[in-house]
Amino acid sequence: MPDPAVVLIEDEPQIRRFLRATMTREGYRLFEATTGAAGLVEVGSRQPDVVIVDLGLPDMDGLAVIRRLREWTDVPVIVLSARGQERDKVTALDAGADDYVSKPFGAGELLARIRVALRHTAGASHAADEATFKVGALQVDLLHRRVFVGDQEVRFTPIEYKLLTTLVQHAGRVVTHQQLLREVWGPTHTDQAHYVRVYMGHLRHKLEAEPARPRYLLTEPGVGYRLAVE
Repeated sequence: MPDPAVVLIEDEPQIRRFLRATMTREGYRLFEATTGAAGLVEVGSRQPDVVIVDLGLPDMDGLAVIRRLREWTDVPVIVLSARGQERDKVTALDAGADDYVSKPFGAGELLARIRVALRHTAGASHAADEATFKVGALQVDLLHRRVFVGDQEVRFTPIEYKLLTTLVQHAGRVVTHQQLLREVWGPTHTDQAHYVRVYMGHLRHKLEAEPARPRYLLTEPGVGYRLAVE
């Protein structure tokens, strides 16, 4: 197995330096581009396992890069965005990005996101084998529709269970309020964001030792939720 290839589309030299050191140390092959146009060419020629794209590029909007990529590849895309750009994060995820990391970020956070992206690529081919999701004491048996925390079985309403399994399918990745509404309640409910908050509260009370300080069901402020994988 060759080392995973990553294309980084980023114009800030210090971030490129930081990522070059981090990625090479971790055994990734890194290819860099400083403009959106050059990035699209790199992705086309390198066929990478993951693409990391900054939203603020000198020649074109990072969102435009993601939309162009999505016309011909489903490679995982991780967005780098400045903190506080909730709207941009949501737009990027809706445009086809898989995840995002807010600047300033630590190496550990980005590497965790890359591992999740690579796992999803690998898992897409044998998803059926992955009938049980486990993290910490939480265990979701998708085949038999049973959920345990430790050795205690937890009961759910159909909507609660659908919400949990939707997060399991995207485990480790952020899922927007819109995505959850569409997948759990259907396309006519995408403006009912409070549904998600209410039901996420139910899930936390049933699954978390401390619902106010969740270990599994994490909030991404202004964007959505993420199910922890480690």
